[in-house]
Amino acid sequence: MGCVIEKAEVLDGAHLMRIIWQDGTDSIYPAVWLRDNCQCPDCYLDSAKARKLLIEALDVYVGIKDLMFDRKKVHIMWPNDHHSEYGADWLKKRCFSQQARERLQKELFLPECQYWGSEFQLPTLDFEDVLKDDEHAYRWLSSLKKVGIVRLTGAADKRGEVLKLGKRIGFLYLTFYGHTWQVQDKIDANNVAYTTGKLSFHTDYPALHHPPGVQLLHCIKQTVTGGESEIVDGFNVCQKLKEKNPRAFQILSSTFVDFTDIGVDYCDFSVQSKHKIIELDDKDQVVRINFNNATRDTIFDVPVERVQPFYAALKEFVDLMNCRDFKFTFKMNPGDVITFDNWRLLHGRRSYEAGTEITRHLEGAYADWDVVMSRLRILRQSVQSRD
Repeated sequence: MGCVIEKAEVLDGAHLMRIIWQDGTDSIYPAVWLRDNCQCPDCYLDSAKARKLLIEALDVYVGIKDLMFDRKKVHIMWPNDHHSEYGADWLKKRCFSQQARERLQKELFLPECQYWGSEFQLPTLDFEDVLKDDEHAYRWLSSLKKVGIVRLTGAADKRGEVLKLGKRIGFLYLTFYGHTWQVQDKIDANNVAYTTGKLSFHTDYPALHHPPGVQLLHCIKQTVTGGESEIVDGFNVCQKLKEKNPRAFQILSSTFVDFTDIGVDYCDFSVQSKHKIIELDDKDQVVRINFNNATRDTIFDVPVERVQPFYAALKEFVDLMNCRDFKFTFKMNPGDVITFDNWRLLHGRRSYEAGTEITRHLEGAYADWDVVMSRLRILRQSVQSRD
């Protein structure tokens, strides 16, 4: 049925509009916001879903000259006789109450986050189902957003499968290591991942100021002994660190650390960045972890007295990651693709023996969270429209 307007009136000397809805609730809208968001063809390009009205042309002190309404629409006449109309559903969705704003933000950004530890059950879907069916693709990306990792099974044991996933979401994230990259033992390796040694818990590419949001790893060949994957829910570990040692949490969430990556691959590169290892938003919620011990620079841009306390805090954080209550260990089989949140999960690998030929081969790629979230919103709309 949609929203129904019971009454609309002008308040505050024509600078506010109040709507009383049929359900008994009310909403207040500033006149300047209404004028800025006029949906007429002169002010809004519907084909691009984009505003045409310029801020230069907006009177920020504008008042409402005349107001009319029916059950489904509000009609406003402005002082220059420009006419605007707004649908009831459109207005209700954009209500300025805290409850309405929180509800809309959850709908737009899907912030629900399920923490986990060593008891984790790895969400698993079929690779071909995800490629071909919107319902499965939606389950894949919604689980990825909520839990942080999903395993896809049944991919072919050959290169190129992660490219199909890239096309499924939109496109992959190109880095200095290429559109895709091969994780295997290499002579004169330009990355510690391209060796047979143990990889401690890390996020990929903090040497970039905008590290890739999602990582895709496809197992093409797996060694018989060793090479197990280890993952940890970094957000869960951060929560525990904050409870156990608030001072360590404060140090890691306020100290800028230098990262570097220099070499040649897709092209030659010399990358530098500065990140706080625990990155918080304006509400002090953890939004990203930036940590790779291999690419943490020898340069450390802090006063000398802050060096040792930083190392103590970092050691505590890493020790927590390695605690048996938090880490989850599994082994990828040929045809498995793990897709995970590189801003939230830290991942590692147990060592394996080098042989005369390559015994373990993964193909990897990155995707940007903006691209993944775009596809998730579109898939959600597609799936919900079927219901």
